[in-house]
Amino acid sequence: MNYILFDGAARNQLLPFTFTRPVADIRIGILSIREKWERILETTTSTVTEDYLSHKWPMVEMHENIMINASFLPTPEFLSQIENLKPNQAIFYEEDIVAFFSFEDQEVDFSAFTQLELEGDAFQIAHTWDIFSKNADALLADFELLTKNRKSQAIPASNNVIGLENIFMEVGANVEFATLNASAGPIYIGADAEIMEGCLIRGPFALCENSSLKMGAKIYGPTTVGPFSSVGGEVNNSVIFGYSNKGHEGFLGNSVLGEWCNLGADTNNSNLKNNYAEVRLWDYETEGFAKTGLQFCGLMMGDHSKCGINTMFNTGTVVGVSSNLFGTGFLRNFIPSFSWGGTNGMTTYKTEKAFEVAEIAMNRRNIEFLEEDRAILEHIFEETKKWRK
Repeated sequence: MNYILFDGAARNQLLPFTFTRPVADIRIGILSIREKWERILETTTSTVTEDYLSHKWPMVEMHENIMINASFLPTPEFLSQIENLKPNQAIFYEEDIVAFFSFEDQEVDFSAFTQLELEGDAFQIAHTWDIFSKNADALLADFELLTKNRKSQAIPASNNVIGLENIFMEVGANVEFATLNASAGPIYIGADAEIMEGCLIRGPFALCENSSLKMGAKIYGPTTVGPFSSVGGEVNNSVIFGYSNKGHEGFLGNSVLGEWCNLGADTNNSNLKNNYAEVRLWDYETEGFAKTGLQFCGLMMGDHSKCGINTMFNTGTVVGVSSNLFGTGFLRNFIPSFSWGGTNGMTTYKTEKAFEVAEIAMNRRNIEFLEEDRAILEHIFEETKKWRK
């Protein structure tokens, strides 16, 4: 069977992260949503996404296809339903189309389909804040998926370890003189990752391949550091997609960072309002601030955005794609894509300058900045200009 992951109605609620990727390529837990599905289905997937992203993530259609809403993560009950889908059947969860069977070039009319209810509990990432608030459950599921019937590398004796049975270290990982407390949740240490001396870690926590924790880092779970990232200072209940750096002191809490982000030394974000009120976040669809239902909610930063030393982010701040921020004082809590500046004023971050920085940053990780990457960012620049003053 051919499986295709489609963005679904949640796509706009997952901006700014879905400006630069399909919903399927959001990381939560240890793996991206796509990686979860491909491991469980034991096959590759393709994508239905926005037109400007489809050159980089094309759809591959065959005679028979199962279409899966990528905002829904796999569960045993959902997987069983998918494997038993027949032609002209669709699975729904409330108003959302979760999955359906389609033939190549079929014009889908759901009113003519047999409509099935999603069985079991839905595990959906419907809002940006779900990425960190549901990270514990996703991390536990991924830990079980990745470590089933496998044996961890030995944890060096120099470490202070609690809950050894809940710690898994891949080949090539290096951990010395750290405290690993997995009593409240698992700790996963990816291939060739490094945890330097003096780090204090409380699970659940995932450090993905080729990433590092700097000396003395303090990590409170559930937290995920995606591949090829560097993290120092204090981090609490946050998700870093990958290829991003928070290499120095400073606090990051209840936050999500995309790829190719960099936080300058002593950058801090607030994750709790002084009056303890519910946090609101910028909603790209309504162009207003939406209720999150959360008391703790920090920073949402899109791909390629960066900030200088001593930057201060207020509670519930959304930063778009490819912004460069600096200066003293609290920044506004919605910063459009391709913004340059700080509390003293913002100007437009010119694309050629932004592309030059992106190319240098990606080359440092031996990844080429391709024409399709440039085209995606150019589209985002045009799409988001209405929010730049």
